[in-house]
Amino acid sequence: MPDFKLVLATGNRHKVDELLAILTPLMPALTADQIATTRDFDVPDPVEDATSFEGNALIKARALAVATGLPTVADDSGLAVDILGGAPGIFSARWAGHHGDDAGNLNLLLGQLHDVHAQHRGAQFVCAAALVTPGGSETVEVGVMRGTLLDEPRGHNGFGYDPIFVPEGMSQTNAQLAPEQKNKISHRAKAFTALAPRIVEALKS
Repeated sequence: MPDFKLVLATGNRHKVDELLAILTPLMPALTADQIATTRDFDVPDPVEDATSFEGNALIKARALAVATGLPTVADDSGLAVDILGGAPGIFSARWAGHHGDDAGNLNLLLGQLHDVHAQHRGAQFVCAAALVTPGGSETVEVGVMRGTLLDEPRGHNGFGYDPIFVPEGMSQTNAQLAPEQKNKISHRAKAFTALAPRIVEALKS
């Protein structure tokens, strides 16, 4: 087995690429081939039955830390729409019924907002990033990106709800931004940048 130092508790290729792009500049001593993902281990996915982003992130990180004996980071992220009372929230990835159905989730949300005026289409992406060590230490950081939702998709970068989300201060959707531009301002970047010093500490112990 490769000499893994850290585990990312996700098998989502889009998310893995985004996390590597965020984390590797913050931890130059850690190489990409020292970072494992759930794809590298035969471990069943834990049941994410918490009622918050923070809780679900910890469930995922705990499961992999116990199974692998390595420091593990996980995130739980989603879109919280103001006029929907924070929905889809923790159900963002399965809003249309099937986990990871980006097109279905996007179309359902657009249908729910079809008669909502632009000034009432505020929303925020939320990311809870968790670190759990084999010794049981746990840390969670939360990042938020505010913005507004369009009534039709624009752009081909990103994933999930990115094609309809315009971050505050921007004129383009997340899916129109270059990945490196999005990774400077995203909810995930904010959460993992805050978590990075604790990850560095965990790797030294």
